[in-house]
Amino acid sequence: MLGLAVQLAGGGTPVAFALAGAVALLTSYSYAKLSVTFPSRGGTVEFLNQTFGSGLVTGALNVLLWISYVVMLSLYAHAFGSYGASFFAPAWGGWVRHALISAPIVVLAGLNALGSGAVGEAEEWIVGLKLAILLTFVGVGVWTVEPGRLAVSQWSPAVRLAAGGMIIFLAYEGFELIANTARDVRSPRRVLPAAYYASVSFVVVLYVLVSLVTVGNLGIGQITAAKDYALAVAARPFMGHAGFILIAAAAMLSTGSAINATLYGAARVSFIIAKDGDLPEVLEEKVWKRPIVGLLLTALIALAVANLFDLSSISVMGSAGFLLIFAAVNAAGALLHKRTGGKWPVAAAGAVACLAALGALIWQTARDDPLRLLVLAAMAALALLIEGGYPLASGRQIKPSHPRER
Repeated sequence: MLGLAVQLAGGGTPVAFALAGAVALLTSYSYAKLSVTFPSRGGTVEFLNQTFGSGLVTGALNVLLWISYVVMLSLYAHAFGSYGASFFAPAWGGWVRHALISAPIVVLAGLNALGSGAVGEAEEWIVGLKLAILLTFVGVGVWTVEPGRLAVSQWSPAVRLAAGGMIIFLAYEGFELIANTARDVRSPRRVLPAAYYASVSFVVVLYVLVSLVTVGNLGIGQITAAKDYALAVAARPFMGHAGFILIAAAAMLSTGSAINATLYGAARVSFIIAKDGDLPEVLEEKVWKRPIVGLLLTALIALAVANLFDLSSISVMGSAGFLLIFAAVNAAGALLHKRTGGKWPVAAAGAVACLAALGALIWQTARDDPLRLLVLAAMAALALLIEGGYPLASGRQIKPSHPRER
């Protein structure tokens, strides 16, 4: 998603990443407090239910969360396919990219369905390897940065720069998955806050440095022209073709592990939403003690979105969806501050920041490509339609959930 940010923010891309990171860091505060108070494998779904109770808006937000997971999977698969296709000659055509887009979803959904413990164990090694490669990229590339490329004169106007950060906000979303592990963590009151703050802070610094090295070594036009695999192209000036291959391989490892983690979260979210009566009963069914039906349905829809939509549309959909959901979670943190022991002004500031970021994203999208707003509207309408129409059409009763005392 780096190429999309550069396209909007220009030389101010590191600032755009820092702005998006600040929104994520504020939101991680509410998540840390709520995760400790309401530990559940439902994560975000549980926080919204406990705060606002059952209702159309809460149910629609929960369904929107699941749809946003689908969008995330599509984005990661799109990136995997784009970096993989960069190893092939253009004459091979788009079919290679589409095959590579589909392959990780199919393979990793199959492995998750089988419950392969090896996949989970491999995550630590994959993360370690990709971080080593990215830190090498930063460590070598920072010495060849041309300061003029990062000058304020090269920055986009303020709102466009902010929109550049928000269109790639999805790149920060991963910390939300920590909430789904709250029931399985030892010493949650100590471990969970540390996990949120350390992971988000580290990623903010890493993203800012990576974007600084990229923009500082490569012209804006070159990055935009190769926006689907911009990071690999950015390695060429100071690491040569070997650097291109190394970074492209790291990107494929990174997106592959992200697909694996998101499939884990999405399957459980769809299971919990179905148990609440907002999705078909079939998603409640477990096979081999795992919510495999939800996993396979999520993977199937993600395959369609990844192959039919372009990168920019997917990013706008996903980032807008999570900014709206995170605004609601921050509102939950402010409303339940007495129970969580949190500071309501911090949570309220997170809600305002998310809504302001969403506004910047929508404003810029309306200016650049108004038709994409129809995609956003369709995503929101779909969540409302599923929440409002499915129980009525199926005769299912939404299981009541009452807000906790504040």
